[in-house]
Amino acid sequence: MLTGGEVAALVAAVVWAVLATFMCVALVKLIKLINETTKVVSELGDRTPPLLDDVASTVERTNTSLERVEEITANVQASSEDVSTMTALTRSVFTGPLVRVASFSYAVRQVLGRRKALAVMRGRRRRENR
Repeated sequence: MLTGGEVAALVAAVVWAVLATFMCVALVKLIKLINETTKVVSELGDRTPPLLDDVASTVERTNTSLERVEEITANVQASSEDVSTMTALTRSVFTGPLVRVASFSYAVRQVLGRRKALAVMRGRRRRENR
């Protein structure tokens, strides 16, 4: 039979064997994980340059579109300045004569109104003098 020390040594050996087995399984899984990660990183490295090329071409197209928009904005600004100038010119051409006509018509109405008032007053005086 086995003595107590031998049983303890046997139990310790079995525990170490089980522990070593679990460690080996974990190490194999870790190695598989590292290999898969290496593949993913390699594939990512292979796919990255075309993606960067696509991004660069997209940025170039966007820059070209922005330049066109800038040109359109400049043209619209120039057109609005021209319209503003034409509006100011039209206003100055028509406003002066219109103000003069309005002033003249106001003066004529005032004169005619006073003339009517004077005619009415003269008519009253004549009636009173009779």
